[in-house]
Amino acid sequence: MRVTVIGGGHGCYAAAADLHEKGHEVRWWRRDAEASAALAKAGGLEVTDYRGTRRIAIGDGPGQLRLARELRDAVQGAELIVIPLPATTHDELAPRLAPLLEDGQVVFLPPGTFGCQLFARAQRQAGNRAQVAYAETGTLPYLARKHGQRVVISGYATRLPTGVFPLRLADAALRRLAQAYPSVEPAGDGLSGALMNAGPIIHPPLILMNAGPLQHFERWDIHNEGTQPAIRAVTDALDAERVALREALGYGAPHFPLADHYAKEGDEWMYGRGAHGRLTDSGDWRETIDLHRHRYMLEDTRLGLSFLVSTGRWAGVPMPVAQGLLALASALTGRDLYAEGRTLENLGLSALSRADMRALLQEGY
Repeated sequence: MRVTVIGGGHGCYAAAADLHEKGHEVRWWRRDAEASAALAKAGGLEVTDYRGTRRIAIGDGPGQLRLARELRDAVQGAELIVIPLPATTHDELAPRLAPLLEDGQVVFLPPGTFGCQLFARAQRQAGNRAQVAYAETGTLPYLARKHGQRVVISGYATRLPTGVFPLRLADAALRRLAQAYPSVEPAGDGLSGALMNAGPIIHPPLILMNAGPLQHFERWDIHNEGTQPAIRAVTDALDAERVALREALGYGAPHFPLADHYAKEGDEWMYGRGAHGRLTDSGDWRETIDLHRHRYMLEDTRLGLSFLVSTGRWAGVPMPVAQGLLALASALTGRDLYAEGRTLENLGLSALSRADMRALLQEGY
């Protein structure tokens, strides 16, 4: 299958390597031309995971991972476009991608923070009437960290609950996605997929309740010593609000409660059994987190929590923990994160009735 990977983050490196090793024809584009040139000069990408360490050749020859110089060249003819980037990149990327999309393509946002709406709206505003399916899931397919021209993949997702916008294109889109990610599971429409996003549940309590250690110590692992019973209690309460919101909107189980990520028994979560231990054992998450600049604040809190709070307000579902965490984050950063956020108001959807929202999610623009 012809696959395009867009971006230069941790998940993008992992996706390019993984999809190439699965035998797909992968073209990889990132806006940082200098970084792409460095990859090309290196001639390869080193990958380390449970199978060991190996090198993937980069170039234009047969069987090599290809770098695209222009976004248009990367997108043209692609069957699947994978964008494993933080949601903070969507506002800049969506208008660039919108006029280039073609009939039958699937755009995958793992995860999306309701980015399916932002990208679809940009396509409409560009006047591009191609039939494109946008899919988003609950997490990155990889626990990964890049180190120069090397990527370490500590874990692979075993379950990827995925919603599709518009829903009428879901069957074909999920069949296409399954060729790249067999762990994809149908999760209904794009809003349901967005409400599977684990980032806004796990990261805001971890960074806000570890704010003192994060600012005191040079490096701190929020997933190891930073994950204590008091913080888990807040995470569980926040996740209960997400599940209550899903249920109020008519979405059924499985809801993939985050508690399953830590549990040794019960339902398997998105990364399978023992993923939390593999993550902390790797040491790659013992890091410096600038609370004003890190994506846990700018993506998972500013965009993710604001999305949850706004959707709760629209649906009439109380979200006190989410709203409280967002208020604390706004006080810490000195910014109105709700006003800046990915809210239904900012997406132009807050005035829709539930019936109109269902129709939009089903049929698209």
